[in-house]
Amino acid sequence: MPDDEHRATAEAILPLVGGPANVHSVAHCMTRLRLGVHHRSRVDEERLRALPAVLGVVDDDTCQIVLGPGVVARVTTEFRALLDGPPERGDQQDDGAARETLAARFGPAAGAAVGAEDLARRGAAIKAQARARNATPVKLVLRRISNVFVPLIPALIGCGIVAALNGALGNLGWAPGLVPALTAISAAFMSLLAVFVGYHTAKEFGGTPVLGGAVASVIVYAGVAKVEVLGHHLAPGQGGVIGALAAALLAVQVERWTRRVMPDALDVLLTPTVTVLVTGLVTLFGLMFAAGEVASAIGEFATWLLSHGGALAGLVLGGLFLPLVMLGLHQALIPIHTTLIQQQGSTALLPILAMAGAGQVGCAVAVYLRLRGNASIRATIRSALPAGFLGIGEPLIYGVSLPLGRPFVTACLGGACGGAVVGLLGQLGATVGSTAIGPSGWALFPLLTGSRGFAVGAAVYAAGLATGYTTGLMATYWFGFTREMLDELDATAPGHGPAADRHPGSFRPVE
Repeated sequence: MPDDEHRATAEAILPLVGGPANVHSVAHCMTRLRLGVHHRSRVDEERLRALPAVLGVVDDDTCQIVLGPGVVARVTTEFRALLDGPPERGDQQDDGAARETLAARFGPAAGAAVGAEDLARRGAAIKAQARARNATPVKLVLRRISNVFVPLIPALIGCGIVAALNGALGNLGWAPGLVPALTAISAAFMSLLAVFVGYHTAKEFGGTPVLGGAVASVIVYAGVAKVEVLGHHLAPGQGGVIGALAAALLAVQVERWTRRVMPDALDVLLTPTVTVLVTGLVTLFGLMFAAGEVASAIGEFATWLLSHGGALAGLVLGGLFLPLVMLGLHQALIPIHTTLIQQQGSTALLPILAMAGAGQVGCAVAVYLRLRGNASIRATIRSALPAGFLGIGEPLIYGVSLPLGRPFVTACLGGACGGAVVGLLGQLGATVGSTAIGPSGWALFPLLTGSRGFAVGAAVYAAGLATGYTTGLMATYWFGFTREMLDELDATAPGHGPAADRHPGSFRPVE
């Protein structure tokens, strides 16, 4: 997409989120533009979804606009430039003028047919209900913890791909002089990951970011090897990201307490000193040891689960991931993935969990085939499938399978079967892992590694994807619809009458 199209997309989005005055923060992850808005009611989600460049809209703690890999970074840059420009670009443009601008640039809104709108409304209602249920203290904390890692994902991906390339060169014996340099490039960030986690943890939870990074840096400092705790010397990096999270969270609390009791004249000197000193000592003589034990237990359990659980473990993990996403519990997996990458160089859980997306894609293809008389839903699927193959599942989940109900269950079945294949092959010795978190679907291939090399690992992952696609498609095609559902969906299709007049190529479920 050329730069002028990225700017056009940014200009189209801005009035639909309430203009510059309604936006207080701008960030992006691998696929989403994340906007903090003052008034959610000013966000026009329906028209946002109609923009050609927008793959979906997720209503979470921020307004998240799914744009896809690569595109999101460029659109974010243009969006920030618009916010820094004259205010009349957005909030002084009335709704009618904004509509004319969008129509002139992008043409009529896509997805306006009744069938697709019905599903979109159902999906929005389900999201709203799920969001209300997920507003528990534990889930809100998990969401904020996931926000700590979102800014780190680009570096994890970049370093992960360099590590995979370095491993391939080393195994093939090519460019031996380049291998040490690539090792340094890929490993340097991982060696200091705790510092970045500490910085962003303090920033997310309301502390001074650099103090969070300072106390977390204690964990990776080589000199901790001279510190003895319970008869054992500490090891640099002991506790990893879990220890960094705990240390930074403690630093936030110590800083707040100190600032409340410290006189203003002494605050600038003593508050940072007390925060670093108290938190640093607790980290050295408690948190590092405890977090190290937790991190070791996570690694050992993941290894045991995949080596002994095999197909059953993959079946459960692949099948339950979409429901976990709905419940907001998937965010607890981010520190686990990062811990495994830090310990073992890759996470074997991510390729299995990615099978949920494969089941979702197969499900969407089946819906497309079954609803031959519903042009609007088929158009939605056509626009969302390319993103689905790249692991961006929100448009298909909230626009197709979840509002329909039964297809969401069959999509989970596809993910379960794909996960079972990956788990079984892993138990047989062909383990596959990912050197970074973030991508999924086909986008995960460059990050794959395996116990028998990249080629075997990629083949295992591809076998899982194929199984997920096929099972999701077949299960949805044969069991995803009742007669009443087909009648209802055909009745909403533009230009179609009663079920008796259904398009001759449409299908009924086997009875």
